[in-house]
Amino acid sequence: MIERIEKHFSQHGFGLWAIEIQESGELAGFTGIHYPSFEAHFTPCVEIGWRLANAFWGRGFATEAARAALAYGFLQANLLEIVSFTVPANTRSISVMEKIGMTRSLQDDFDHPRVPEGSKLRHHLLYRISRGEFMSKQELE
Repeated sequence: MIERIEKHFSQHGFGLWAIEIQESGELAGFTGIHYPSFEAHFTPCVEIGWRLANAFWGRGFATEAARAALAYGFLQANLLEIVSFTVPANTRSISVMEKIGMTRSLQDDFDHPRVPEGSKLRHHLLYRISRGEFMSKQELE
């Protein structure tokens, strides 16, 4: 995975970053933006994602890190749109997506092409945010 992350940084100038807890120096997980490596109705695109160890869930770290990744994507990488997706049961990630200003349109939901048919993890919800939406939300804060 580290090799893939480093290759993505080399090719695109951005990727996934480690999330380190400032007070303790612990590695909590990762966040960042990257190009997904599958085809769907919304690709090519840039996805924001995060993964944290269970011990760090529910403490606001994913939301804080995701906001920083969005800011980088729009203000440094000059992206026009960023997406995120997850399975319907992943209510924690859905909450983060909504907290950072992403919205869902039912017609964008999709079956993930890398998840086997019949799997309860195949159906995904797609969330989006545009640069304009992000900038408008920044002006309100």
